[in-house]
Amino acid sequence: MQYPAHIRIATRSSKLALAQAYLVRDALSKAAQVQGFDLLCEIIPMQTSGDKNLDHPLSEIGGKGLFTKELETSLLTKTTDIAVHSLKDMPTQLPEGLILGAVLEREDPSDVLVSDYPSLEALPNLATVGTSSLRRAALVKSVRPDLNIIPFRGNVNTRLEKIRARTADATLLALAGLKRLGLESHASCILDPAVFTPAVGQGVICIECREGDAVTMALLQHIHHAQTQYAVDAERSLLRVLDGSCRTPIGGYASLSQNTLTLRGFVATLDGSTYWRTERIGSADDAVRMGEDAGRELKARAGSAVFSHD
Repeated sequence: MQYPAHIRIATRSSKLALAQAYLVRDALSKAAQVQGFDLLCEIIPMQTSGDKNLDHPLSEIGGKGLFTKELETSLLTKTTDIAVHSLKDMPTQLPEGLILGAVLEREDPSDVLVSDYPSLEALPNLATVGTSSLRRAALVKSVRPDLNIIPFRGNVNTRLEKIRARTADATLLALAGLKRLGLESHASCILDPAVFTPAVGQGVICIECREGDAVTMALLQHIHHAQTQYAVDAERSLLRVLDGSCRTPIGGYASLSQNTLTLRGFVATLDGSTYWRTERIGSADDAVRMGEDAGRELKARAGSAVFSHD
């Protein structure tokens, strides 16, 4: 088997993105050691369009693909060999010539509340919750319609600082990101993913590479987590069928127990006043079919109430 001697790893330059790139680097280095060859891993940080424009919601400036474009360009121009992403930032359609080559084992996908208050229920009437995620905003409003949502963008540390400065009474963050940064103590409470449905792919680090790059793909297979892939396949199939934009509150979470896959899907109106949920339980081998079926059901039930503006 032929493996590369040098691999260039593209990543966003935020602290969280770098922490995730280091996890991939360490996993690749360990795999190389086990396979008995030397591997030089080079981290190449980049600032993406999504990192540069923090003044507007993603839905207004081009969607979550703004966090991947520059990294993908580096792959296509062969200035890097792999790109490390948070899977929840990845569109369901990748640029021609690129594929998802591997996923790491999923971290806890839950959202958490960050606040001086211990729970959403404990927040005072008309309290402010800072988030730029339409999914999180809709879920919050479905539980507490009295709360006021204000826009919050920026990296994890920026949003934590905004809470310390009392710019808002609370915010919501992914537990996985906090754990990877050693900041999980900032979580006031963990929100049950069975109720507070995570974003598709939340908690998963994925690795994008060039299609047909057999040498790199051979290496990536040593760090790929097949069980996580089943969940990813179900969730991204759900999202692909819904074909929702960044103006659509959508959640999807699949969990695997032995060979049984449970998928939960969620869509809502922007104000969270109306929402639709569905669930599928089946064999992991049917992950794609389950996701597609759940997506078709949600799209039919929600109809123009959710999707007419996309």
